[in-house]
Amino acid sequence: MFLSGCWWDARPPMPDLAFTQLDGSQHRTAELKGKVALINFWATSCATCIKEMPQMIATHQQFKARGLETLAVAMEYDPPAYVMEYVKSRQLPFTVAMDHTGELAKAFGPVELTPTTLVINKKGEIVKRYIGEPDFAALHILLSQLLAEQG
Repeated sequence: MFLSGCWWDARPPMPDLAFTQLDGSQHRTAELKGKVALINFWATSCATCIKEMPQMIATHQQFKARGLETLAVAMEYDPPAYVMEYVKSRQLPFTVAMDHTGELAKAFGPVELTPTTLVINKKGEIVKRYIGEPDFAALHILLSQLLAEQG
């Protein structure tokens, strides 16, 4: 399947890196392989990130039963207390991680602007990169296609 709008010809593999969820549990991005995933780099100080978050939540809710995994990565410069308060007050229904060292942002781009959202297919390949707020209608079409593919 050809995906128009990709900014590269090949689909680069998702880097395998450790990350820490807000609850302190340790995970690896490789755990997402075999699943369709959204990885959203965001910050509490980013107005566009805050504006798009309700749509990120709705997207997650719409596709989670079909296997979508969502990982929201708070940027290195975002104070952990602010992130925790935001996640708690908005009851974010997906995995949230802190990029304490900036390693995740470097490995996935580098990610320099927020929000940046990556779409990962079941093979663990990055198939789409949105800088700024995604076109959610187009994103939903892409997610539907990827979730329907055999792993």
